[in-house]
Amino acid sequence: MQVTRRDDRLEITLADNAAGGDFELLLPLARGLVGLSLIPHHPVGEDGYFMLLLAPGAADATALRRDLVAVIDISGSMSGEKIQQARSALIQLLGTLREGDRFRLVAFSGGVRRYAEGWTSMTADARPDAERWIRSLEAEGGTNIAGALTEAFAQAPAEQSLGVVVFLTDGQASTGETDPERIAQSAEQNRGRFRVFSFGVGDDVNTYLLDRLTERARGTTEYVRPGENIEQAVGTLAAKVASPVLTDVTMTASSGIELYDLQPGNLPDLFAGDEMVVLGRYRGVGSGEWSVTVHGRRNGRQEEFRTSVGDRENTDARYIEQLWAARKAGALSREIRLRGQTPELMNSLKQLALRYGILTEYTSYLVQEPTVALRREAENRVMQAPAAAPAEQAGAGAVGRAAQDKSMAGAMRLDAVTVVNGMEIDEFRRARSGINPTQRVGGRLFILRDSTWTDLGHGDSLRVVSIAPYSDAYFAVLAALPDLREVAALEPRVLMAGKHVSIKIAEGGKTRWNPGELERLVREFRG
Repeated sequence: MQVTRRDDRLEITLADNAAGGDFELLLPLARGLVGLSLIPHHPVGEDGYFMLLLAPGAADATALRRDLVAVIDISGSMSGEKIQQARSALIQLLGTLREGDRFRLVAFSGGVRRYAEGWTSMTADARPDAERWIRSLEAEGGTNIAGALTEAFAQAPAEQSLGVVVFLTDGQASTGETDPERIAQSAEQNRGRFRVFSFGVGDDVNTYLLDRLTERARGTTEYVRPGENIEQAVGTLAAKVASPVLTDVTMTASSGIELYDLQPGNLPDLFAGDEMVVLGRYRGVGSGEWSVTVHGRRNGRQEEFRTSVGDRENTDARYIEQLWAARKAGALSREIRLRGQTPELMNSLKQLALRYGILTEYTSYLVQEPTVALRREAENRVMQAPAAAPAEQAGAGAVGRAAQDKSMAGAMRLDAVTVVNGMEIDEFRRARSGINPTQRVGGRLFILRDSTWTDLGHGDSLRVVSIAPYSDAYFAVLAALPDLREVAALEPRVLMAGKHVSIKIAEGGKTRWNPGELERLVREFRG
């Protein structure tokens, strides 16, 4: 679908390649400052999933002041078209400021330059003078990233203002402090209340450093690949941050309900015209209604918005499981890039891949068909990798991985869920040999092995209970585990993984249950 805003209209059209069929359109109605829509999905026997949509309503754009710091790389590698686009991008960024907002301009190469000593209030006279300073910038010299960041954070934003740092570079530190880890640590210590938005231009940027700068700063990193337009990328951000609605956003649930594994983990600020989508898990619901409250700050005041929903299994919302899993996989992959391959992180990503069929560069071996020994060797090699910052922090591969992690961490489309190194699964099948047919059913990924559709979550340590298809035992187990009905129809045989036991539907299996046998199976399957 394609969504276009035109004044007070929202135009929605199907893309040219869209498949036919019904679809459900969710429009949170913002009668006040923020509109909320909460969609739950509570599968039988496990914690629930939810999707929360936040849509800002008509907000007073002048209500929240902004203190903006624009930091631009003018090293020698920025010469030519890059510096021209960067200058235009900064002028465009200044154009979004209103009277009462303040700004600082910082340019860096081997040294650091600033437009003025402190903050400059945006006035009719200040704007053209600042634009002249920007147009005078020329590309030359090295890249002093540490010095530029120190200058960017030198003047704190006002107490009642939204502080934003926009940092743009096309290279790696070559002057002053050059160690990415020390630069990132220093920036985190000095950042204060600033939000940080980074732009990496080209493939020679240090993705580790740029992602560390925005990791906890309620911002994002955008990568402008060779040939792409810098001005357009920065302009999109400029339009977004022009009208802050709610900052320091957090969520709580009604008494007795626990929300966990929120994606994104750190909720961003909410801006006019930029809906927020949060996915997560919940537990503690007995029956009936429960509610979610969104908290945030506006002009120094705490604001709250609440919505309620009835707890239920919602089979039409199974997609929420997959979107949540895709976002979590993207967040874990990013954490692995920034923190190294610890056994805890790798095991979390592996279990997610097995349960939801999320394939990444770290788990692609799970759908290959080597011998059991080679398969375990590959798994152990990944699980035992030492914790360290990534060796490859720059280059086209590093930029591609960073962009892919960001795409998965913000996934809102199911066709972006199953990926390997940025490829769709069908492309992956064609590109690699030794891959058996796979298919996703009921939120699980199955691979065809020995004429049996095998759940990727099944391991050799799990006991297997075989059940004859269409027997009394078959219909009884599907009545007890109704979420397996769609999966059980796979032919010729199917093996479904549970917590402590797997269930196989195949000829020659059980036809009847002894007293207490089915109850025990359900307990072990649910865990």
